[in-house]
Amino acid sequence: MMNTVDAVARLAQAAYDGDATVVARLLGGGVAVDGLNSRRRSALDLAVHQGHGEVVRLLVGAGADLEQRAGEYGESTPLCLAALHGHTAVVGVLLDAGVHPEARNRFGNAPLVLAATAGAEGRPDTVDLLLDRGADIDVMMKDRTPLDWAAGFGQVRMVHQLLVRGATPTAQALALAREHAERYPGSRQKFERVIDALRAAGATAGADRAVRRPCEREEGD
Repeated sequence: MMNTVDAVARLAQAAYDGDATVVARLLGGGVAVDGLNSRRRSALDLAVHQGHGEVVRLLVGAGADLEQRAGEYGESTPLCLAALHGHTAVVGVLLDAGVHPEARNRFGNAPLVLAATAGAEGRPDTVDLLLDRGADIDVMMKDRTPLDWAAGFGQVRMVHQLLVRGATPTAQALALAREHAERYPGSRQKFERVIDALRAAGATAGADRAVRRPCEREEGD
């Protein structure tokens, strides 16, 4: 069985490069699918990070650990890493393999929140896929929903997308958008657009669902 350090390193590099032919050959030769390279990263970790869906499918088929630590510091999981980077095809492969759409990393980060808040306007396609595959649109992460997080970051497009998909227009989302509009004058316009969207959807201060925790700061209309 080719489980030498060199063979594992070659598998990891081929996965990073997206070279499915080499990956398949090395796996067929018996290289350990979850072996770690010199930087303590596996082939699946690197393929997910780079968004190589075909390679991820090969590694999953070879029995790669779907819940392994991923990311440069082992801080994530394959699903959370794919969601963060908006690699929608990879997310689909992982979900098809049985990963739960709400499976969190060791810091408690939810894939849907990561997808909704990454980059300037989130990862719209990844968000839709996670929702289509059963993720709770109002999942709580650190006492905030995906909509709350997106509103706090001033992500206008994502706020609209989540509202269209049925997110609860919480009082907390409204409070965060208002607070940040005052705190960041240079970004005030985008937060005002978020506020308008939330109010149009029915959000008012103090009108949060009973299951939510009270907002730390609420403002009157």
